[in-house]
Amino acid sequence: MSDLKSRFIEVYGVLKQELLNDPAFEFDHDSRQWVDRMLDYNVPGGKLNRGLSVVDSYRLLKEGKELTDDEFFLSSALGWCIEWLQAYFLVLDDIMDGSHTRRGQPCWFRVPKVGMIAANDGVLLRNHISRILKNHFRDKPYYVDLLDLFNEVEFQTASGQMIDLITTIEGEKDLSKYSLPLHRRIVQYKTAYYSFYLPVACALLMAGENLDKHVEVKDILVQMGIYFQVQDDFLDCFGSPEVIGKVGTDIEDYKCSWLVVKALELCNEEQKKLVHENYGKVDPACVAKVKELYKTLDLEGAFVEYEKESYEKLTKSIEAHPTKEVQAVLKSFLAKIYKRQK
Repeated sequence: MSDLKSRFIEVYGVLKQELLNDPAFEFDHDSRQWVDRMLDYNVPGGKLNRGLSVVDSYRLLKEGKELTDDEFFLSSALGWCIEWLQAYFLVLDDIMDGSHTRRGQPCWFRVPKVGMIAANDGVLLRNHISRILKNHFRDKPYYVDLLDLFNEVEFQTASGQMIDLITTIEGEKDLSKYSLPLHRRIVQYKTAYYSFYLPVACALLMAGENLDKHVEVKDILVQMGIYFQVQDDFLDCFGSPEVIGKVGTDIEDYKCSWLVVKALELCNEEQKKLVHENYGKVDPACVAKVKELYKTLDLEGAFVEYEKESYEKLTKSIEAHPTKEVQAVLKSFLAKIYKRQK
């Protein structure tokens, strides 16, 4: 584990202890133990990319200078707020989707004796963010901006989740709704704001910047988030499960995936009929037919073309940015995701 990551994880331990001893609530042994276990199960288990990128971005905004202990702690605390936000979304998301596993272990609500208590745990996770921000940022001039930022991004993400859910209502499955603009809207709101814009916005606020003056940075990061999700959609079908760490189920789940949208754009009437008859069915034979069609339509080639175009467009937008430090932040994000395999 890198030194940065292990230092970052130490901050999680500090924040957790503060929450378990929050004076606003009288904890007893059982409630403290429950929250302790719930946090360890749901918050630090991922790749931590979103959280770590706050620290990374802040360092780059400071022209790559070594951060003081205080700066490291505060940027890590904001990074952990994003990881808490992610945990909150995922715990509730898994209940909504009836999922079975997450990050290689049973979903929290599937754990014996947890069940629907997980819904309240999701609410608690969201509230922990406000507690962390209050404990560490209340005296900062950008405190209100931080609260605003987290509230707005949460609203955007929940709204993105809503359009995703209402597009796939059971019994109302209608592939004719699936289009590139819809795919883009879902991704922009459900993923791009909290995964790409939020970490950089946190770092900009800490560096004393006004977010209203960085609208073009937000636009670039949202584009990057869309490109990232298209990669995800592609890997779900064409990536190897050993590398991506999961078996893709977008076809079975009737997902508004970039692949199906692109396929519908390219296919003739007969092929369209095949998609309508087989997409969203759990039967492996149906899934195989859809995958076969993806190969026939050379969606792999279409993706390679899309990736190249996106990379060139993003690079051009980044290089047009007036400040070198912000350019460095954006370039570091793009480098992490370009041509990724997982």
